[in-house]
Amino acid sequence: MNLTWTHPEITDGIQRALAEDIGSGDITTNTCIREDARSSGLFLAREPLVVAGVELLAELYADEQLEILTESGASVESEVILARVSGSARRLLTLERTALNFLQRLSGIATLAAQFVKTIDGTGCEVLDTRKTTPGLRRLEKLAAQAGGAKNHRIGLHDAVLIKNNHITAAGGVGAALECFRDSDLPVEIEVRSFAELEDAMIAGARHVLLDNFTASDVRAAMAKMAGRTVIEISGGITLENVREYAEAGADYVSSGAITHSARAVDISFRVERE
Repeated sequence: MNLTWTHPEITDGIQRALAEDIGSGDITTNTCIREDARSSGLFLAREPLVVAGVELLAELYADEQLEILTESGASVESEVILARVSGSARRLLTLERTALNFLQRLSGIATLAAQFVKTIDGTGCEVLDTRKTTPGLRRLEKLAAQAGGAKNHRIGLHDAVLIKNNHITAAGGVGAALECFRDSDLPVEIEVRSFAELEDAMIAGARHVLLDNFTASDVRAAMAKMAGRTVIEISGGITLENVREYAEAGADYVSSGAITHSARAVDISFRVERE
């Protein structure tokens, strides 16, 4: 999956965020700051974090002088300067909240993803993100997860097949659902919730199986049963506290929606100096 920070959807998202915040104009700034006033400012990490989203500053501050000092994926300590910008004081103040909202949210996702990746280091298992993202911000949030070291799963419903429990029920069973994709050129993965469904998946020739809400001991039993015949992913209730146990059970991948839906926004500040 080739995701970039300059995708048109991301550019559009930035413009929508600015329109949402600025509306008809920044009343406070435009009233108390002279039109010709100039300022400089810096973005400062206020806690250890993994950076994500600094590339967006070039779009936000296209008319100002910008110096980006870090890049997405960098691990930084508290009080590290991420970027500097100088230019119109009004512009710097008007853009502050939108810039921080992007940086804090995306760096929070990258930081949590990095914690998952670090927790299973050395197991041979890899961390995947999910589609449990903020509507309209999926590309950004998946880029942030990638910056933290997680691998991107499918971007949407259109670029890979993931047969889930409701598909299985509606299609009439595991075998019937898999048969629909026998000649598919896309990656095909099926979610199973029991050993009976797992057996059906193996009989039907599944090559990538997602064990949903299995215990770690059940994963070990499943791995022994399949003996390397298929790629195994674990999902459902995966947390920082239990992810290593699942990884050590022999899974090829662990996926966690928490990386995007429950990441805490990290503390980044913007400090302005008058010129």
